[in-house]
Amino acid sequence: MTTVPLDPLRFEPILRRLIWGGRRLGTVLHKPIGPESDYAESWEISDYHDKVSVVKDGPLAGTTLRELVRTRGTELLGPALGTRDQFPLLVKFIDAHEALSVQVHPDDETGRRLAGDNGKTETWVILAADPGSWIYAGLKQGVGPEELKQAIQAGDVERLLHRFQPRPGDSILIEAGTVHAIGAGVLLLEIQQMSDATFRVFDWNRVGDDGRPRPLHIREAMESIDFHRGPVNPITPGLEEIPGGASRERLARSPYFALDRLRSSQPVRVGQDDRFTIVVGLDGSADLVRGTQRIRLDFGQTLLLPAAVGPCDVVPRGEATILSCVVP
Repeated sequence: MTTVPLDPLRFEPILRRLIWGGRRLGTVLHKPIGPESDYAESWEISDYHDKVSVVKDGPLAGTTLRELVRTRGTELLGPALGTRDQFPLLVKFIDAHEALSVQVHPDDETGRRLAGDNGKTETWVILAADPGSWIYAGLKQGVGPEELKQAIQAGDVERLLHRFQPRPGDSILIEAGTVHAIGAGVLLLEIQQMSDATFRVFDWNRVGDDGRPRPLHIREAMESIDFHRGPVNPITPGLEEIPGGASRERLARSPYFALDRLRSSQPVRVGQDDRFTIVVGLDGSADLVRGTQRIRLDFGQTLLLPAAVGPCDVVPRGEATILSCVVP
């Protein structure tokens, strides 16, 4: 394995069924779902516990992402990111047929202390939203711990949440400590720290498959919430025109990831030789070109470009929109 050159990598999706999931991972994003009606998440790139991505095709087919990080870390991650024993980001698609629970993710220190896990800052890019759907992001200004606790006990948390109706293309940065929920009818891409540390604040007074309310994590949530953050709205992207008719929008920025959205009908460059790049097809179809190698990138598909691959051209088939993500 150590002698096989690293090419752009595509992984088998890891599909998760949860009570709030639906069918759009298959019908819209063409993931290989079964006949069930509760497919909630497709983990595209993951190095989390037993949910580890496996290379789908090419000479490294069957190799896990974890193996590559541990045996070929510098080639994969890049010299700018140093040596690590875990891939730093998790990429997933989410189909919220029903609303997700109201929840909060801890920061790194709190995550290690309360969950034995990394913290979890994440960002969303909205792919589709039904009429009347909502994103809940942050508490209303001035809401404090006692008022939130009283609302949880009364089953009336929604009135304390800042909300807005999402539109396709919206990008929302959910920093650790932000109370949030994805409303019913939303399909989105999520890029986050490699963590699953989640503390449930409120679950809309519903019950799980066993007929009982799902457990809440009130003590841990209260220690994790940043009550000074207030409402969170979609990012206003910075726009850069690229010669040749392309455009680059600067989306979420955090210490963990930096996202750009590229729209073009002409070839555009992606990838760096000092760090890996994640590329996701958001609209249309394109080919990732590296020398004589061409790899198809359609809507809903994800590629990992190892640092050793270096810059590549994305050549649209007509017009295409792609997302590019790096660790700053």
